[in-house]
Amino acid sequence: MTRTARVERRTNETKLVVELDLDGTGSSLISTGVGFYDHMLTALSKHSGIDLTVQADGDLHIDAHHTVEDVAIALGQAFAEALGDKRGITRYGDATIPMDEVLAQAAVDLSGRPYFVHAEPENMTPMIGPDYPTSLTKHVLESFAFNARISLHVRVLYAGRDAHHIVEAQFKALARALRAAVAIDPRVTDVPSTKGAL
Repeated sequence: MTRTARVERRTNETKLVVELDLDGTGSSLISTGVGFYDHMLTALSKHSGIDLTVQADGDLHIDAHHTVEDVAIALGQAFAEALGDKRGITRYGDATIPMDEVLAQAAVDLSGRPYFVHAEPENMTPMIGPDYPTSLTKHVLESFAFNARISLHVRVLYAGRDAHHIVEAQFKALARALRAAVAIDPRVTDVPSTKGAL
């Protein structure tokens, strides 16, 4: 069983390609033009074990929003495609990840029913680096969840002074939760739902 996908997205604002392999080793090749976002997607790949390639060309002369959003949409679509009929998966995953002064938690259900709940500190530093607004993190996670058709809850349990750590802990918690949820359970031979479908 090959659990891979490739999604191309082209709009008046962005042109991009996302490729992933759910059964990879966490290798990645990321180029969005938004340095901190590249860093987050690299961490997502590394800690989930999902091989990920992202090549994006967006209207960064305006701002990072369209590029960041469209990559998240395509990433969710690719994730859903790679899951296929979800036969044999663990389905649920959760992780609580410390990053220095920050503790973040993510829980996922690969249910086929998109839902998103998010809690992070208000009044964070508005920018990380020159081009990543911290307000985009919620939008990225929500766009991914809805296009992947998963239920995703992410919350920062406590945080300190560093917005970089607050955001990165969330991506790493998501990565570890996804790693658990997409894993093949040798005891499961069908779709892990009483409905018989996800």
